[in-house]
Amino acid sequence: MQPSAELDLPGVTPSRQKRSRETTAALLQAGAEMLRTHSLAELSIEALCRQVGATVGAFYSRFESKDAYFNALMALTARDGESRLSRMKEDKRLADADLADLSRLLVRGTIGWIRKHEGVLRAALQHDDTRPDRWSTFKGLARANVADATPILLGAMGRGNKAAKTRAIAFGFQVVLGTLVNAILNDPGPLSIHDREMEQRLGSCLLLLLQAEMTAPTDRSPRGRKKPARRSQR
Repeated sequence: MQPSAELDLPGVTPSRQKRSRETTAALLQAGAEMLRTHSLAELSIEALCRQVGATVGAFYSRFESKDAYFNALMALTARDGESRLSRMKEDKRLADADLADLSRLLVRGTIGWIRKHEGVLRAALQHDDTRPDRWSTFKGLARANVADATPILLGAMGRGNKAAKTRAIAFGFQVVLGTLVNAILNDPGPLSIHDREMEQRLGSCLLLLLQAEMTAPTDRSPRGRKKPARRSQR
């Protein structure tokens, strides 16, 4: 059950009564679960209320609208993402891990959060064209994830070429997150976000991208072909 402090959300009517807070939390948890198999448009308030034994009137006494309800779900998802990033900074396993283990652990943590909030994230993506602000919160989380992971990975990549390595890390996460977003939204296969192999392959993908940067030539500035010397005319 969600602590009362976590239920202090825009569009949610606050309550000091424990039973009322428990009903609010139950509605949020049930909706997040239903969104795993239904779109936001398909999510029925009546069915949601039946699931938790509440009335439709009880729903609207807590949430201004269905839109406000979904905004609350997104806010809780984002808060959990921020909490995950805080825990990542304090994870002692990362301090002593080599680059291979770091790549695996960071990808596993990202996929774990996405699996936990799959329905809410998919619904936010599906409405990105009409309400781009809904996905902007998660874009900010993605940038924070990269920013927090960068110094950890740089420490395992050795000295020199910091700018190039930083860019390689950002691109590596772009590949990882882009693959996961596509898996959430379209599930094209062959792997889904629930497959353990997805963790393994994306962890290896990130590792190989970073290793390629570590072994790349220092000077990679584009070099044009030399122009032939002009003969002097007599």
